[in-house]
Amino acid sequence: MAASIPSKHPAVTIVAPRAPLEIREVDTIAPSANEALVHVKWIASTPLNLHQADGGLLISLRHVMSGCFAGTVVQLGSLEDPALSEASSNLQVGDNVFGFAWQEQQQRPMQTYITVPAYFLGRVPANISIQEAVTVPTNFCTAMHTITKDLDLQLPWPLPGGWTPPEADEPILIWGAASSVGQYAVQVLRYWGYRNVLAVASGKHHTSLKDFGVAACFDYGQKDVLAEKGTKVAVMLPVIKSHASSTETPVYEMEIGKVLLGQWQEGVELRGVRTHFYPDNEFFKYHLQSDIMPAMLEKGLIRPNKRRIVEGETLLDRAEGALSLLRDKAVSGEKLVWRVAEE
Repeated sequence: MAASIPSKHPAVTIVAPRAPLEIREVDTIAPSANEALVHVKWIASTPLNLHQADGGLLISLRHVMSGCFAGTVVQLGSLEDPALSEASSNLQVGDNVFGFAWQEQQQRPMQTYITVPAYFLGRVPANISIQEAVTVPTNFCTAMHTITKDLDLQLPWPLPGGWTPPEADEPILIWGAASSVGQYAVQVLRYWGYRNVLAVASGKHHTSLKDFGVAACFDYGQKDVLAEKGTKVAVMLPVIKSHASSTETPVYEMEIGKVLLGQWQEGVELRGVRTHFYPDNEFFKYHLQSDIMPAMLEKGLIRPNKRRIVEGETLLDRAEGALSLLRDKAVSGEKLVWRVAEE
């Protein structure tokens, strides 16, 4: 380990469901081949953080939480995997990078240093601030994975000149289109030529959604927004049956077949969306975060989410503050962004 890189560093950990978070000193792991050590400067919280902290969803205790991160490469292993993209193979110490990682404790960014596969890293474009970049990865990856895997729509990259999708004029309805993920789904579909994107969102978001290019907007209360026979419905997992609050423990459902039993029209096909499986797509594994995401962001094809900076004197204060805002449902159409490294 280089002299300037500590052998241990602080990490925010879950010690029990609904218990206060704790700071734990964990080992700093030197990168192996095709990995990078990143000094984490900023993180964007996700709803999964609340599901894990309050509901203990799919974790063991002393869990370090995942999310979007942005920081600086401080050490590299040999980048020798021939499947790596050119961008990944050309990573350098000192690069400002952003990404989304979750698979092992050493990768999860609610700690000051993470050791991650190089293909999880995109360079922060020069025209984007690091605080803007950190709002993008989980939402963008979720949108891309859902559209291709669960809705079976094509998103070829690079976009071939003159290409038009076979379903260009088929209606595609995005429920929660003003959410962090929904905004990227709308922008991605527009770029790839899907012309009949319909947005369901609160009326206060309709103007911004029309700026993104949706064909029409609907409010949640409209009775004619229905899934009919032959429709594919992608449902984000977990489904929240009872939301966490300061007094109530959350209840989740992970089996898509148990969601709204008896309430779907006959012939509606449900798909359960789990973003963490996107690397099963070999092309996305090596190119989604390293190439596609930074290129689209740099060219203005996708825009960073609006962000709210969570302040606090310490790493623990900021982590708890972000969780409280999620728990109180105080976030709408924006990402909670906060500093990880103190320096």
